Amino acid sequence: MNCSISGEVPEEPVVSKTSGLLYEKRLIERHVLDYGKCPVTGEPLTMEDLVPIKTSKIVKPRPVQAASIPGMLGMFQIEWDGLMLSNFALEKQLHTAREELSHALYQHDAACRVIARLKKERDEARSLLAQAERQIPMSMSTSVPENGSALSNGKRASEDDEMGPDGKKLRLGISSKIIEELTDCNAALSQQRKRRQISSSLALVDAVERYTQLNSYPLHKTNKPGILSVDIHNSKDIIATGGVDTNAVVFDRTSGEILSTLSGHSKKVTSVRFVADGELVVTGSADKTVRIWQGSESGNYDCRHILKDHTAEVQAVTVHATNNYFVTASLDSTWCFYDISSGSCLAQVSDTTSPDGYTSAAFHPDGLILGTGTAGAVVKIWDVKSQANVARFDGHIGAVNSISFSENGYFLATAAQDGVKLWDLRKLKNFRTFSPYDEDTPTQSVDFDHSGSYLAIGGSDIRVYQVANVKSEWNCIKILPDLSGTGKVSSVKFGPDAKYVAVGSMDRNLRIFGLPGEDGVMES
Repeated sequence: MNCSISGEVPEEPVVSKTSGLLYEKRLIERHVLDYGKCPVTGEPLTMEDLVPIKTSKIVKPRPVQAASIPGMLGMFQIEWDGLMLSNFALEKQLHTAREELSHALYQHDAACRVIARLKKERDEARSLLAQAERQIPMSMSTSVPENGSALSNGKRASEDDEMGPDGKKLRLGISSKIIEELTDCNAALSQQRKRRQISSSLALVDAVERYTQLNSYPLHKTNKPGILSVDIHNSKDIIATGGVDTNAVVFDRTSGEILSTLSGHSKKVTSVRFVADGELVVTGSADKTVRIWQGSESGNYDCRHILKDHTAEVQAVTVHATNNYFVTASLDSTWCFYDISSGSCLAQVSDTTSPDGYTSAAFHPDGLILGTGTAGAVVKIWDVKSQANVARFDGHIGAVNSISFSENGYFLATAAQDGVKLWDLRKLKNFRTFSPYDEDTPTQSVDFDHSGSYLAIGGSDIRVYQVANVKSEWNCIKILPDLSGTGKVSSVKFGPDAKYVAVGSMDRNLRIFGLPGEDGVMES
Protein backbone atom coordinates (compact mmCIF):
# COMPACT_ATOMS: atom_id res chain seq x y z
CA MET A 1 0.00 0.00 0.00
CA ASN A 2 1.26 3.44 -0.91
CA CYS A 3 0.96 6.88 0.64
CA SER A 4 -1.80 8.97 -0.96
CA ILE A 5 0.55 12.02 -0.97
CA SER A 6 4.01 10.69 -1.96
CA GLY A 7 2.96 7.56 -3.77
CA GLU A 8 5.62 5.58 -1.94
CA VAL A 9 5.40 2.86 0.71
CA PRO A 10 5.08 4.71 4.06
CA GLU A 11 7.51 4.08 6.90
CA GLU A 12 4.89 5.09 9.56
CA PRO A 13 1.50 4.55 7.95
CA VAL A 14 -1.68 6.20 9.31
CA VAL A 15 -5.25 6.04 8.02
CA SER A 16 -7.94 8.72 8.06
CA LYS A 17 -11.13 7.85 9.92
CA THR A 18 -13.20 10.04 7.63
CA SER A 19 -11.85 9.14 4.20
CA GLY A 20 -10.09 5.80 4.87
CA LEU A 21 -7.05 6.94 2.89
CA LEU A 22 -3.48 5.85 3.80
CA TYR A 23 -0.78 8.42 4.44
CA GLU A 24 2.82 8.77 5.56
CA LYS A 25 2.52 10.10 9.14
CA ARG A 26 5.05 12.95 8.90
CA LEU A 27 3.58 14.19 5.61
CA ILE A 28 -0.10 14.21 6.64
CA GLU A 29 0.68 15.76 10.06
CA ARG A 30 2.49 18.67 8.42
CA HIS A 31 -0.39 19.16 5.97
CA VAL A 32 -3.01 19.07 8.71
CA LEU A 33 -1.04 21.62 10.79
CA ASP A 34 -0.81 23.93 7.79
CA TYR A 35 -4.28 23.56 6.23
CA GLY A 36 -6.53 21.56 8.63
CA LYS A 37 -8.12 19.46 5.87
CA CYS A 38 -7.60 16.29 3.86
CA PRO A 39 -5.22 16.82 0.95
CA VAL A 40 -7.24 14.49 -1.28
CA THR A 41 -10.93 15.04 -0.44
CA GLY A 42 -10.65 18.53 1.04
CA GLU A 43 -12.78 17.57 4.05
CA PRO A 44 -11.88 18.89 7.52
CA LEU A 45 -9.27 16.73 9.19
CA THR A 46 -7.64 16.77 12.65
CA MET A 47 -4.89 14.82 14.36
CA GLU A 48 -7.48 12.79 16.27
CA ASP A 49 -8.87 11.52 12.92
CA LEU A 50 -5.56 9.80 12.11
CA VAL A 51 -5.20 6.18 13.22
CA PRO A 52 -1.71 4.62 13.18
CA ILE A 53 -1.36 1.19 11.53
CA LYS A 54 1.11 -1.37 12.79
CA THR A 55 3.15 -3.09 10.09
CA SER A 56 6.18 -5.32 10.01
CA LYS A 57 9.57 -3.86 9.07
CA ILE A 58 10.08 -3.98 5.32
CA VAL A 59 13.06 -3.26 3.15
CA LYS A 60 12.58 -0.48 0.63
CA PRO A 61 12.99 -1.63 -2.90
CA ARG A 62 16.05 -0.35 -4.77
CA PRO A 63 15.39 2.61 -7.11
CA VAL A 64 15.00 1.73 -10.73
CA GLN A 65 18.11 3.75 -11.66
CA ALA A 66 20.22 1.61 -9.28
CA ALA A 67 19.01 -1.66 -10.68
CA SER A 68 21.54 -1.68 -13.52
CA ILE A 69 25.12 -0.62 -14.17
CA PRO A 70 24.18 2.07 -16.78
CA GLY A 71 21.66 3.48 -14.33
CA MET A 72 24.23 3.64 -11.56
CA LEU A 73 26.74 5.33 -13.90
CA GLY A 74 24.08 7.90 -14.73
CA MET A 75 23.49 8.56 -11.02
CA PHE A 76 27.24 8.95 -10.45
CA GLN A 77 27.47 11.36 -13.39
CA ILE A 78 24.64 13.48 -12.02
CA GLU A 79 26.30 13.57 -8.59
CA TRP A 80 29.67 14.51 -10.18
CA ASP A 81 28.10 17.31 -12.23
CA GLY A 82 26.41 18.68 -9.13
CA LEU A 83 29.71 18.56 -7.24
CA MET A 84 31.55 20.41 -10.02
CA LEU A 85 28.86 23.09 -10.23
CA SER A 86 29.03 23.57 -6.47
CA ASN A 87 32.86 23.80 -6.61
CA PHE A 88 32.71 26.38 -9.43
CA ALA A 89 30.27 28.52 -7.45
CA LEU A 90 32.55 28.37 -4.41
CA GLU A 91 35.63 29.38 -6.46
CA LYS A 92 33.71 32.28 -7.99
CA GLN A 93 32.67 33.47 -4.55
CA LEU A 94 36.30 33.16 -3.37
CA HIS A 95 37.56 35.25 -6.32
CA THR A 96 34.98 37.94 -5.65
CA ALA A 97 35.90 38.01 -1.96
CA ARG A 98 39.60 38.38 -2.82
CA GLU A 99 38.87 41.29 -5.18
CA GLU A 100 36.80 43.03 -2.54
CA LEU A 101 39.55 42.47 0.03
CA SER A 102 42.23 43.83 -2.33
CA HIS A 103 40.15 46.92 -3.07
CA ALA A 104 39.55 47.49 0.64
CA LEU A 105 43.28 47.17 1.39
CA TYR A 106 44.13 49.64 -1.42
CA GLN A 107 41.62 52.13 -0.07
CA HIS A 108 43.04 51.71 3.41
CA ASP A 109 46.60 52.28 2.17
CA ALA A 110 45.56 55.39 0.19
CA ALA A 111 43.70 56.75 3.21
CA CYS A 112 46.79 56.23 5.40
CA ARG A 113 48.95 58.10 2.87
CA VAL A 114 46.50 61.00 2.69
CA ILE A 115 46.31 61.16 6.49
CA ALA A 116 50.11 61.19 6.74
CA ARG A 117 50.40 63.97 4.16
CA LEU A 118 47.72 66.04 5.87
CA LYS A 119 49.42 65.60 9.23
CA LYS A 120 52.70 66.75 7.73
CA GLU A 121 51.09 69.79 6.10
CA ARG A 122 49.39 70.57 9.39
CA ASP A 123 52.70 70.40 11.25
CA GLU A 124 54.39 72.62 8.67
CA ALA A 125 51.54 75.13 8.89
CA ARG A 126 51.82 75.15 12.68
CA SER A 127 55.56 75.71 12.40
CA LEU A 128 55.10 78.63 10.00
CA LEU A 129 52.40 80.09 12.25
CA ALA A 130 54.64 79.83 15.30
CA GLN A 131 57.46 81.48 13.37
CA ALA A 132 55.15 84.29 12.27
CA GLU A 133 53.94 84.80 15.84
CA ARG A 134 57.53 85.08 17.02
CA GLN A 135 58.25 87.69 14.36
CA ILE A 136 55.20 89.88 15.11
CA PRO A 137 56.69 91.48 18.24
CA MET A 138 59.83 92.29 16.25
CA SER A 139 57.81 93.98 13.52
CA MET A 140 55.99 96.14 16.09
CA SER A 141 59.25 97.65 17.26
CA THR A 142 60.86 98.24 13.83
CA SER A 143 61.26 101.91 12.92
CA VAL A 144 60.17 103.45 9.61
CA PRO A 145 63.09 103.97 7.19
CA GLU A 146 63.82 107.26 5.46
CA ASN A 147 62.35 106.30 2.09
CA GLY A 148 58.91 106.04 3.71
CA SER A 149 58.17 102.46 2.65
CA ALA A 150 57.61 100.97 6.09
CA LEU A 151 59.64 97.84 6.70
CA SER A 152 58.61 95.40 9.38
CA ASN A 153 60.62 92.24 9.86
CA GLY A 154 61.73 92.51 6.26
CA LYS A 155 58.19 93.08 4.97
CA ARG A 156 57.28 96.22 3.12
CA ALA A 157 53.86 97.43 4.29
CA SER A 158 51.65 97.50 1.20
CA GLU A 159 49.05 99.73 2.78
CA ASP A 160 51.50 102.66 2.73
CA ASP A 161 52.17 102.38 -1.02
CA GLU A 162 50.66 105.20 -3.00
CA MET A 163 48.16 104.15 -5.63
CA GLY A 164 47.71 105.76 -9.03
CA PRO A 165 44.42 106.66 -10.72
CA ASP A 166 44.43 103.32 -12.56
CA GLY A 167 44.56 101.43 -9.25
CA LYS A 168 48.20 100.37 -9.69
CA LYS A 169 51.03 101.14 -7.29
CA LEU A 170 53.05 104.25 -8.08
CA ARG A 171 56.77 103.55 -8.64
CA LEU A 172 59.60 105.96 -8.08
CA GLY A 173 61.07 105.11 -11.47
CA ILE A 174 64.70 104.70 -12.46
CA SER A 175 66.12 108.14 -11.71
CA SER A 176 68.70 109.98 -13.79
CA LYS A 177 71.25 109.35 -11.04
CA ILE A 178 70.70 105.60 -11.28
CA ILE A 179 70.85 105.76 -15.09
CA GLU A 180 74.17 107.61 -14.82
CA GLU A 181 75.44 104.91 -12.46
CA LEU A 182 74.37 102.17 -14.88
CA THR A 183 75.96 104.01 -17.81
CA ASP A 184 79.27 104.47 -15.99
CA CYS A 185 79.28 100.77 -15.08
CA ASN A 186 78.61 99.89 -18.70
CA ALA A 187 81.47 102.05 -19.94
CA ALA A 188 83.91 100.60 -17.40
CA LEU A 189 82.99 97.01 -18.16
CA SER A 190 83.17 97.59 -21.91
CA GLN A 191 86.70 98.96 -21.56
CA GLN A 192 87.71 96.02 -19.39
CA ARG A 193 86.34 93.58 -21.94
CA LYS A 194 88.49 95.06 -24.69
CA ARG A 195 91.62 94.57 -22.59
CA ARG A 196 90.52 91.28 -21.05
CA GLN A 197 92.75 88.26 -21.45
CA ILE A 198 91.57 84.73 -20.90
CA SER A 199 92.86 83.50 -17.54
CA SER A 200 95.85 81.18 -17.67
CA SER A 201 94.15 79.02 -15.04
CA LEU A 202 91.09 78.37 -17.24
CA ALA A 203 90.37 74.67 -17.62
CA LEU A 204 91.71 73.35 -20.92
CA VAL A 205 89.59 71.45 -23.41
CA ASP A 206 91.35 68.14 -22.77
CA ALA A 207 90.70 68.58 -19.03
CA VAL A 208 86.99 69.23 -19.60
CA GLU A 209 86.84 66.12 -21.76
CA ARG A 210 87.92 64.07 -18.72
CA TYR A 211 85.40 65.56 -16.27
CA THR A 212 83.56 63.07 -14.07
CA GLN A 213 81.42 63.28 -10.95
CA LEU A 214 83.49 64.36 -7.96
CA ASN A 215 80.85 64.77 -5.26
CA SER A 216 77.16 64.45 -4.58
CA TYR A 217 75.73 66.45 -1.67
CA PRO A 218 72.20 65.82 -0.28
CA LEU A 219 71.25 69.43 0.46
CA HIS A 220 67.46 69.35 0.27
CA LYS A 221 64.60 67.36 1.78
CA THR A 222 63.71 63.90 0.50
CA ASN A 223 59.94 64.37 0.68
CA LYS A 224 60.04 67.18 -1.92
CA PRO A 225 63.13 66.51 -4.05
CA GLY A 226 64.33 68.81 -6.78
CA ILE A 227 66.93 71.59 -7.16
CA LEU A 228 65.54 74.27 -9.49
CA SER A 229 68.30 76.89 -9.37
CA VAL A 230 72.05 77.00 -8.74
CA ASP A 231 74.36 80.00 -8.36
CA ILE A 232 78.08 80.15 -7.53
CA HIS A 233 80.04 82.92 -5.82
CA ASN A 234 83.33 82.56 -7.69
CA SER A 235 85.71 84.32 -5.31
CA LYS A 236 84.48 82.44 -2.21
CA ASP A 237 83.64 79.21 -4.07
CA ILE A 238 80.31 78.90 -2.26
CA ILE A 239 77.17 77.61 -3.93
CA ALA A 240 73.53 78.56 -3.42
CA THR A 241 70.68 76.23 -4.42
CA GLY A 242 66.93 76.72 -4.57
CA GLY A 243 64.70 73.70 -4.05
CA VAL A 244 61.19 72.37 -4.44
CA ASP A 245 61.18 71.90 -0.64
CA THR A 246 60.70 75.73 -0.27
CA ASN A 247 64.27 76.20 1.03
CA ALA A 248 67.42 77.76 -0.34
CA VAL A 249 70.76 76.40 0.83
CA VAL A 250 74.15 78.15 0.97
CA PHE A 251 76.89 75.55 0.68
CA ASP A 252 80.68 75.69 1.04
CA ARG A 253 82.07 73.44 -1.67
CA THR A 254 85.62 73.41 -0.28
CA SER A 255 84.64 72.10 3.15
CA GLY A 256 81.56 70.21 1.94
CA GLU A 257 79.41 71.80 4.65
CA ILE A 258 76.08 73.62 4.58
CA LEU A 259 76.64 77.19 5.75
CA SER A 260 72.98 78.15 6.06
CA THR A 261 69.48 76.98 5.15
CA LEU A 262 67.22 79.84 4.10
CA SER A 263 63.68 78.96 5.20
CA GLY A 264 60.68 81.23 4.81
CA HIS A 265 59.13 80.75 1.40
CA SER A 266 55.87 78.81 1.37
CA LYS A 267 56.35 77.30 -2.10
CA LYS A 268 59.24 76.12 -4.25
CA VAL A 269 62.25 78.41 -4.69
CA THR A 270 62.56 78.97 -8.45
CA SER A 271 65.62 81.24 -8.55
CA VAL A 272 68.55 82.11 -6.25
CA ARG A 273 71.38 84.62 -6.81
CA PHE A 274 74.38 85.91 -4.85
CA VAL A 275 74.96 89.65 -4.56
CA ALA A 276 78.36 91.39 -4.32
CA ASP A 277 80.70 89.61 -1.90
CA GLY A 278 78.20 86.91 -1.06
CA GLU A 279 76.85 88.58 2.05
CA LEU A 280 73.47 88.97 0.34
CA VAL A 281 71.33 86.35 -1.38
CA VAL A 282 68.17 87.05 -3.39
CA THR A 283 65.56 84.32 -3.85
CA GLY A 284 62.42 84.18 -5.97
CA SER A 285 59.59 81.75 -5.32
CA ALA A 286 56.36 80.33 -6.65
CA ASP A 287 54.68 81.94 -3.62
CA LYS A 288 54.84 85.25 -5.62
CA THR A 289 57.42 86.80 -3.29
CA VAL A 290 61.08 87.77 -3.48
CA ARG A 291 63.29 87.69 -0.40
CA ILE A 292 66.60 89.41 0.30
CA TRP A 293 68.77 87.54 2.81
CA GLN A 294 71.56 89.17 4.80
CA GLY A 295 74.56 87.15 5.98
CA SER A 296 75.50 87.45 9.66
CA GLU A 297 78.67 86.91 11.66
CA SER A 298 77.35 83.52 12.78
CA GLY A 299 77.26 82.38 9.15
CA ASN A 300 73.48 82.25 8.96
CA TYR A 301 71.41 84.31 6.55
CA ASP A 302 68.48 86.30 7.92
CA CYS A 303 65.58 87.62 5.86
CA ARG A 304 66.02 91.35 5.37
CA HIS A 305 63.19 92.15 2.96
CA ILE A 306 60.10 90.34 1.66
CA LEU A 307 58.96 91.88 -1.62
CA LYS A 308 55.37 91.32 -2.75
CA ASP A 309 55.07 93.27 -5.98
CA HIS A 310 54.23 90.33 -8.26
CA THR A 311 50.83 88.68 -8.53
CA ALA A 312 52.02 85.33 -9.90
CA GLU A 313 54.98 82.98 -9.55
CA VAL A 314 58.41 84.65 -9.63
CA GLN A 315 60.40 82.64 -12.16
CA ALA A 316 63.76 84.42 -12.36
CA VAL A 317 66.09 86.73 -10.46
CA THR A 318 69.10 88.43 -12.06
CA VAL A 319 71.55 90.81 -10.36
CA HIS A 320 73.04 93.88 -12.09
CA ALA A 321 76.83 94.19 -12.44
CA THR A 322 76.86 97.14 -9.99
CA ASN A 323 75.52 94.76 -7.30
CA ASN A 324 73.20 97.59 -6.28
CA TYR A 325 70.14 96.55 -8.27
CA PHE A 326 68.38 93.40 -9.41
CA VAL A 327 65.48 92.40 -11.63
CA THR A 328 62.77 89.80 -11.08
CA ALA A 329 60.60 88.24 -13.79
CA SER A 330 57.20 86.69 -13.13
CA LEU A 331 54.37 84.78 -14.76
CA ASP A 332 52.22 87.88 -14.19
CA SER A 333 53.81 89.25 -17.42
CA THR A 334 55.88 91.92 -15.62
CA TRP A 335 59.49 92.40 -14.59
CA CYS A 336 60.52 94.56 -11.64
CA PHE A 337 63.65 96.65 -11.15
CA TYR A 338 64.69 96.81 -7.46
CA ASP A 339 67.11 98.75 -5.33
CA ILE A 340 68.89 96.15 -3.19
CA SER A 341 69.74 98.34 -0.20
CA SER A 342 66.17 99.55 0.39
CA GLY A 343 64.21 96.71 -1.18
CA SER A 344 62.21 99.26 -3.15
CA CYS A 345 60.64 98.44 -6.49
CA LEU A 346 61.70 101.36 -8.67
CA ALA A 347 59.94 100.19 -11.83
CA GLN A 348 57.50 97.45 -12.78
CA VAL A 349 57.41 96.92 -16.54
CA SER A 350 54.73 95.07 -18.49
CA ASP A 351 54.41 94.41 -22.21
CA THR A 352 50.84 95.07 -23.32
CA THR A 353 51.51 93.48 -26.72
CA SER A 354 51.91 90.01 -25.22
CA PRO A 355 50.05 88.42 -22.29
CA ASP A 356 52.60 85.61 -21.88
CA GLY A 357 54.32 85.48 -18.51
CA TYR A 358 58.09 85.57 -18.09
CA THR A 359 59.90 82.30 -17.39
CA SER A 360 63.55 83.46 -17.41
CA ALA A 361 65.65 86.63 -17.26
CA ALA A 362 69.29 87.71 -17.31
CA PHE A 363 71.30 90.92 -17.46
CA HIS A 364 73.79 91.49 -20.25
CA PRO A 365 77.33 91.56 -18.80
CA ASP A 366 77.49 95.34 -19.37
CA GLY A 367 74.23 95.89 -17.53
CA LEU A 368 72.27 98.16 -19.90
CA ILE A 369 70.44 95.31 -21.64
CA LEU A 370 68.03 92.85 -20.06
CA GLY A 371 66.98 89.61 -21.71
CA THR A 372 63.74 87.84 -20.82
CA GLY A 373 62.18 84.59 -21.97
CA THR A 374 58.43 84.07 -22.03
CA ALA A 375 56.02 81.18 -21.70
CA GLY A 376 55.02 81.95 -25.29
CA ALA A 377 58.42 80.91 -26.74
CA VAL A 378 59.57 84.51 -27.32
CA VAL A 379 62.86 86.09 -26.22
CA LYS A 380 62.65 89.83 -25.55
CA ILE A 381 65.53 92.29 -25.25
CA TRP A 382 64.96 95.42 -23.14
CA ASP A 383 66.77 98.73 -22.76
CA VAL A 384 67.08 99.07 -18.99
CA LYS A 385 67.37 102.87 -19.04
CA SER A 386 64.11 103.44 -20.93
CA GLN A 387 62.45 100.10 -20.03
CA ALA A 388 61.63 99.76 -23.74
CA ASN A 389 61.45 96.48 -25.64
CA VAL A 390 64.12 97.00 -28.32
CA ALA A 391 64.22 93.54 -29.91
CA ARG A 392 62.47 90.19 -29.88
CA PHE A 393 63.58 86.77 -31.07
CA ASP A 394 61.04 84.22 -32.31
CA GLY A 395 61.59 80.63 -33.33
CA HIS A 396 61.51 78.56 -30.15
CA ILE A 397 58.88 75.95 -29.34
CA GLY A 398 57.58 76.00 -25.77
CA ALA A 399 58.49 78.19 -22.83
CA VAL A 400 61.99 79.71 -22.77
CA ASN A 401 63.33 78.06 -19.61
CA SER A 402 66.75 79.67 -19.38
CA ILE A 403 68.87 82.40 -21.00
CA SER A 404 72.57 83.24 -20.67
CA PHE A 405 74.70 86.04 -22.13
CA SER A 406 78.28 85.33 -23.09
CA GLU A 407 80.99 87.42 -21.45
CA ASN A 408 82.10 88.57 -24.92
CA GLY A 409 78.88 90.59 -25.07
CA TYR A 410 77.89 89.31 -28.52
CA PHE A 411 76.25 85.95 -27.97
CA LEU A 412 73.00 85.02 -26.25
CA ALA A 413 72.00 81.40 -25.58
CA THR A 414 68.36 80.48 -24.91
CA ALA A 415 66.92 77.10 -23.89
CA ALA A 416 63.39 75.81 -24.52
CA GLN A 417 61.41 72.68 -25.39
CA ASP A 418 63.08 72.39 -28.79
CA GLY A 419 66.67 72.78 -27.58
CA VAL A 420 69.15 75.68 -27.49
CA LYS A 421 69.38 78.61 -29.88
CA LEU A 422 72.37 80.94 -30.20
CA TRP A 423 71.73 84.57 -31.16
CA ASP A 424 74.13 87.17 -32.52
CA LEU A 425 73.27 90.42 -30.72
CA ARG A 426 75.10 92.48 -33.34
CA LYS A 427 72.90 91.30 -36.20
CA LEU A 428 69.92 90.27 -34.04
CA LYS A 429 69.57 86.85 -35.63
CA ASN A 430 69.87 83.18 -34.80
CA PHE A 431 73.09 81.64 -36.12
CA ARG A 432 73.03 78.16 -34.60
CA THR A 433 70.59 75.70 -33.00
CA PHE A 434 71.33 72.65 -30.85
CA SER A 435 68.65 69.96 -30.58
CA PRO A 436 70.37 67.35 -28.42
CA TYR A 437 67.22 65.73 -27.02
CA ASP A 438 63.97 64.30 -28.35
CA GLU A 439 60.86 66.44 -28.68
CA ASP A 440 59.50 65.26 -25.31
CA THR A 441 62.64 66.33 -23.41
CA PRO A 442 62.98 70.09 -22.89
CA THR A 443 66.30 71.81 -22.34
CA GLN A 444 65.96 73.31 -18.85
CA SER A 445 69.21 75.22 -18.35
CA VAL A 446 71.98 76.93 -20.30
CA ASP A 447 75.10 78.70 -19.00
CA PHE A 448 78.23 80.32 -20.45
CA ASP A 449 81.30 80.12 -18.24
CA HIS A 450 82.74 83.44 -17.02
CA SER A 451 85.42 83.51 -19.72
CA GLY A 452 82.91 82.83 -22.50
CA SER A 453 84.94 79.81 -23.65
CA TYR A 454 82.44 77.06 -22.82
CA LEU A 455 78.68 76.61 -22.94
CA ALA A 456 76.85 74.05 -20.77
CA ILE A 457 73.29 72.90 -21.38
CA GLY A 458 71.11 70.66 -19.23
CA GLY A 459 68.20 68.42 -20.21
CA SER A 460 68.21 64.67 -19.81
CA ASP A 461 72.00 64.95 -19.43
CA ILE A 462 74.67 67.68 -19.28
CA ARG A 463 76.54 68.71 -22.43
CA VAL A 464 79.52 71.03 -22.64
CA TYR A 465 80.31 72.83 -25.91
CA GLN A 466 83.48 74.67 -26.89
CA VAL A 467 82.52 78.21 -27.89
CA ALA A 468 83.57 79.29 -31.37
CA ASN A 469 82.58 82.20 -33.60
CA VAL A 470 79.45 82.64 -35.71
CA LYS A 471 80.75 80.74 -38.72
CA SER A 472 82.78 78.01 -37.00
CA GLU A 473 81.35 74.81 -35.58
CA TRP A 474 80.63 74.62 -31.83
CA ASN A 475 81.82 71.16 -30.85
CA CYS A 476 80.32 69.13 -28.03
CA ILE A 477 83.41 68.14 -26.05
CA LYS A 478 81.79 66.34 -23.12
CA ILE A 479 78.50 64.62 -22.26
CA LEU A 480 77.96 64.09 -18.54
CA PRO A 481 75.18 61.69 -17.47
CA ASP A 482 72.34 62.69 -15.17
CA LEU A 483 73.22 60.46 -12.23
CA SER A 484 70.07 61.44 -10.35
CA GLY A 485 68.11 58.86 -12.32
CA THR A 486 65.32 61.37 -12.98
CA GLY A 487 66.42 62.36 -16.48
CA LYS A 488 65.66 65.99 -15.61
CA VAL A 489 68.64 68.31 -15.17
CA SER A 490 67.10 71.58 -13.99
CA SER A 491 70.16 73.81 -13.52
CA VAL A 492 73.82 73.89 -14.61
CA LYS A 493 76.49 76.39 -13.56
CA PHE A 494 80.22 76.67 -14.24
CA GLY A 495 82.58 77.13 -11.30
CA PRO A 496 85.56 79.51 -11.27
CA ASP A 497 87.72 79.12 -14.41
CA ALA A 498 85.38 76.30 -15.49
CA LYS A 499 87.23 74.00 -13.08
CA TYR A 500 83.98 72.24 -12.32
CA VAL A 501 80.28 72.18 -13.24
CA ALA A 502 77.60 72.31 -10.54
CA VAL A 503 74.42 70.46 -11.49
CA GLY A 504 70.97 70.48 -9.92
CA SER A 505 68.45 67.80 -10.89
CA MET A 506 65.01 66.71 -9.77
CA ASP A 507 66.40 64.87 -6.76
CA ARG A 508 67.77 66.36 -3.52
CA ASN A 509 71.48 66.17 -4.43
CA LEU A 510 73.84 68.83 -5.74
CA ARG A 511 76.39 67.16 -8.01
CA ILE A 512 79.87 68.47 -8.82
CA PHE A 513 81.57 67.35 -12.03
CA GLY A 514 85.25 68.07 -12.57
CA LEU A 515 88.73 66.63 -12.85
CA PRO A 516 89.68 64.47 -9.85
CA GLY A 517 92.42 66.02 -7.73
CA GLU A 518 92.45 69.24 -9.77
CA ASP A 519 91.16 71.62 -7.09
CA GLY A 520 92.11 69.96 -3.84
CA VAL A 521 88.58 68.94 -2.86
CA MET A 522 88.35 65.36 -1.70
CA GLU A 523 86.35 63.11 -4.01
CA SER A 524 83.39 61.38 -2.38
